[in-house]
Amino acid sequence: MSATIYDVAREAGVSMATVSRVVNGNPNVKPTTRKKVSEAIKRLGYRPNAVARGLASKKTTTVGVIIPDISSVFFSELARGIEDIATMYKYNIILCNSDQNKDKEIRLIQTLLGKQVDGIVFMGGKIAEEHIEEFQQSSVPVVLAATVDENGKIPSVNIDYEQAVFEVISHFVKSGHRKIGFIDGPLEVPISGKYKLNGYKRALSAADIPFDETLLSIGDYTYEAGKEATAQFLAQENRPTAIFVDSDEMAIGAIHEIQDEGLKVPEDIEVLSSENTRLVQMVRPTLSSIAEPTYDIGAVAMRLLTKLMNNEKVDNAKVILPHRVDFRMSTK
Repeated sequence: MSATIYDVAREAGVSMATVSRVVNGNPNVKPTTRKKVSEAIKRLGYRPNAVARGLASKKTTTVGVIIPDISSVFFSELARGIEDIATMYKYNIILCNSDQNKDKEIRLIQTLLGKQVDGIVFMGGKIAEEHIEEFQQSSVPVVLAATVDENGKIPSVNIDYEQAVFEVISHFVKSGHRKIGFIDGPLEVPISGKYKLNGYKRALSAADIPFDETLLSIGDYTYEAGKEATAQFLAQENRPTAIFVDSDEMAIGAIHEIQDEGLKVPEDIEVLSSENTRLVQMVRPTLSSIAEPTYDIGAVAMRLLTKLMNNEKVDNAKVILPHRVDFRMSTK
């Protein structure tokens, strides 16, 4: 049996209230008493129960983080930003993998709230009414990271996805391309199906290029999806001369499919992706990409959450971070 606060109090010859004050760093304890309690804690191997302490203090210094796919390089880099800031502010994190499944996401939210977390950082695809209801009923703050709430009710940290894609497609147009393919993510995810797609269409419209459905393919962000979508493009008579891809992993699949068909990147087809994870340096030719500040999105989201948890002043609960486009060898 692990030692309890009662055991420590009996060992040190003090009250449980005194032990609690020592554990919680209360300065109103005599140095001699503090030393006696600390020695008893060490002898007994006592570990304070975070949940029990949270019930008393209404704080557990624990934050729940819900991530769609823990194997994703993009989300793992984002989670690193969250963890670093959490550590800086002395919060522990509980990391949960949701598989971007709505029912599982709702269940995880409820589980984390049951564990008395002080706040939640949520990453997912589409924010449905069920999510909004859970967040609004929550007694603790919630911040979205690289996730858009179209109603603008939940604090969030993102980039301007539509503008970023508009800039990429406009660059392709200025380079002389008229047939520009787009391998998008799932359309039900607002970042992909609304904002990035709008940026693509807006750039085409600005260049008087009609939108061609045969140059739009939908993938699930995986390498295999990138290969499959590119194979469909290459099988067309009017195959694209440039392709924008909604994730680095799909973009690598696109490059490999182009090369497998005996074509060259960027000489025959230029490829540019979105995310700018470390994968862009691991493929040849190296991959041009929208540089989303992945680590910073996580770090800023966690810092925003600490402000909300501590009732600090928040001037802007909808943060849009700057982006850029990093050109490498997959574009001319």
